[in-house]
Amino acid sequence: MERLVLVRHAESEYSVRGMLNGDPRVAVALTDEGREQARKLGDALASLQIDLCATSEFLRTIETADLAFAERGVPRLVVPELNDIRFGEYEALAFADYLAWARSAAPTDVPPGGGESRAAVVDRYVRGFRLLLARPERRILAVLHGLPIRYVLNVLAGRPPQPVLDQVPYTQPFRVSAEELEEALAGLEAWTAAPAWR
Repeated sequence: MERLVLVRHAESEYSVRGMLNGDPRVAVALTDEGREQARKLGDALASLQIDLCATSEFLRTIETADLAFAERGVPRLVVPELNDIRFGEYEALAFADYLAWARSAAPTDVPPGGGESRAAVVDRYVRGFRLLLARPERRILAVLHGLPIRYVLNVLAGRPPQPVLDQVPYTQPFRVSAEELEEALAGLEAWTAAPAWR
């Protein structure tokens, strides 16, 4: 891989209601507005050469890619390592409830009822992005969730993982080179070696 374009999925039925979905077995589709966002993404990327489109296992990322590339024969790859974080007992509940827990929890704390700690999910994201780095395709577009994208962008801006992160806008492309992605992953790996909020 030489260049990666990171895109958060379009608006979903849960995200518009402020609800959480960290289980890929739960099919949460795009809203009508989300489907329109995905089609506009395809229009915006029409002139960009894309050799591979990667998604997570979640319907909202796959549906966004399907609509964006409906007219193009872009090969696809599902990367489970880039799935959204598992929320434990907060699954299908209000995002605000999870944020209240997250603000006071340590990076290695697991949400009630299971799920993943932030340290564990950062480690998983690093493995997923390394899979993309090793791909032979030169230009890859990844339709993912806000969290993995935000971790990469923040580390590139000199900000390590935090208890609560800014949202990533729907379907906005962020371009990173292989060198920039390697830099971000090295920063995330250093953080996971001794995870702490700074």
